[in-house]
Amino acid sequence: MILPADTTSWVVTDGKIGDEGQCLAIAEALGLTPSVRRVAPRAPFAWAMPYGPIDPREAPSEPDSPIAPPFPDILIASGRRAIAYVRHVKRASQGRTFTVILKDPRTGAGAADLVWVPAHDRLRGPNVIATLTSPHRITPERLAAARAAPPSCLAGLPGPRAAVLVGGNSRHHRFTAADIARFTSLLGELAASGVSLMVTLSRRTPQALADAVKEIVTRNACYIWDGQGENPYIALLALADSVVATADSANMVAEAAATGVPILVFEPSGGHRKIKALLEGLTSAGAVRPFAGRLEVGAYLPLNSTVTIADAIVTAYRRHRSHL
Repeated sequence: MILPADTTSWVVTDGKIGDEGQCLAIAEALGLTPSVRRVAPRAPFAWAMPYGPIDPREAPSEPDSPIAPPFPDILIASGRRAIAYVRHVKRASQGRTFTVILKDPRTGAGAADLVWVPAHDRLRGPNVIATLTSPHRITPERLAAARAAPPSCLAGLPGPRAAVLVGGNSRHHRFTAADIARFTSLLGELAASGVSLMVTLSRRTPQALADAVKEIVTRNACYIWDGQGENPYIALLALADSVVATADSANMVAEAAATGVPILVFEPSGGHRKIKALLEGLTSAGAVRPFAGRLEVGAYLPLNSTVTIADAIVTAYRRHRSHL
């Protein structure tokens, strides 16, 4: 994945953390240091996206435009509101900028030079790459560094350890009172068996779930990130003998799969066919098992699609450059 040192790049999103994080993961895998561009189209332009034009207020010629030239060699984008800006830059650069869209743009495979989608999506084409897991920034190097020099808040926890990645309510999942009781009961069983819990919550974690999890952590002298300072998320994954993850976030489960340790998944109420397909694929790969309140053993080859996607971009970008 060697690109010329002077290769310029943008990451274009509307600022959503998940979208921007995936784009940055790909840029880093390519060895790029991108300029992060965040678009903020107003109504009614935002309503028509991804099909309509960009907000004229953000056109390249306007002051403080997020897509002001000089245009980059490579543009990596994600999110419905970014698609129109990808099209605009492609035209404005006269086809010179190589464009990448992560996730189905909803406007067809021709929306960019290369499109990545998760394998459970239906979009396919000669310029579409599909992988089981999504791109992320959890690299073997970062995991190794965290194991070699763990933060003091985790270093003293006795083994075995379980990283506990708690999500929350989403468009397709909901933590009911019964779900909270079931999940925390299983978590309590795991802690009572002598496993040190290393917990991080999400912005989406409902207060009732957060309070119940915190009570278990306190009772068992385990660790929970309090939201102060840097989240030791990578260290949690690096030090874990198993990872407990809630099924409301495909990204969270995909990141856990980079560890090679068992992922114990708790499914709250609701669900979606795409997340179901992801979990089935990871189960077939030996990575995922249902969370039953106990530590599971058994390693598998760590799954990380970021490098695969980056390799495909390099190949397509070189071909693109050869035709300019």
